[in-house]
Amino acid sequence: MEDITGLLVRTLFTYFFILLLLRLMGKRELGKMSVFDVVISIMLAEMAVLSIEDTEKPLMHFYLPMLLVCGLEIAMSFLSLKSKKVRDVVDGSADMIIENGQIREEAMRRNRLNMDDLMVHLRQKNVKNIADVEFALLEPTGQLSVFVKHDQSFLTKGDLGIKPSQPASPVTYKGLPIPLILDGKVRTEALRKVGQNELWLKREIRKYGIKDIKDVSFCSIDDQGIMYLDKKDTPQK
Repeated sequence: MEDITGLLVRTLFTYFFILLLLRLMGKRELGKMSVFDVVISIMLAEMAVLSIEDTEKPLMHFYLPMLLVCGLEIAMSFLSLKSKKVRDVVDGSADMIIENGQIREEAMRRNRLNMDDLMVHLRQKNVKNIADVEFALLEPTGQLSVFVKHDQSFLTKGDLGIKPSQPASPVTYKGLPIPLILDGKVRTEALRKVGQNELWLKREIRKYGIKDIKDVSFCSIDDQGIMYLDKKDTPQK
């Protein structure tokens, strides 16, 4: 019975102690989880579990390291406020994924982000067509900040009764924009869905001055037949 009582007391003390540490570290830790924040959280969680399980050692043997970790986090937060270099090392910096409507493949590779991941991020921001995006930044927290083109925000061309440009060719597909080319590879199922074939696709990309499908990073078509195409970045010498 005494063992159970001691375990409950240790659990109760550890709970309130962790709660106190989180409050000392500030609300930032709850609303924004950078890589450094994740490491701190894992360390605190591990030490909290050990303090409950290892009843042979006094609680201070666990609480003192937890206080040290808390102090380190607070110190790094103050340093981050004073120095951008420290902030970039600890929290990381935002990376431009789409710039002026063009996908930056090098930034995608650097962040180990593929086209499917990018489309998921955009759909989570209620953006159904990548052609509507002017800028997209991958934040240090892993979230994608998306800025749509001016004619797609608030008052659109459709609201003004302005007809869109003529479609590249008629399609039978109705719904969300569908990717036809991902990372230089043709999606045969997608072509069948829009009622076209690879020969038609090659003719369409030639209108953009592209001879080889492998030179295309991303290509999609919407339900009006309007195509969005992004060429692969030219390797820097």
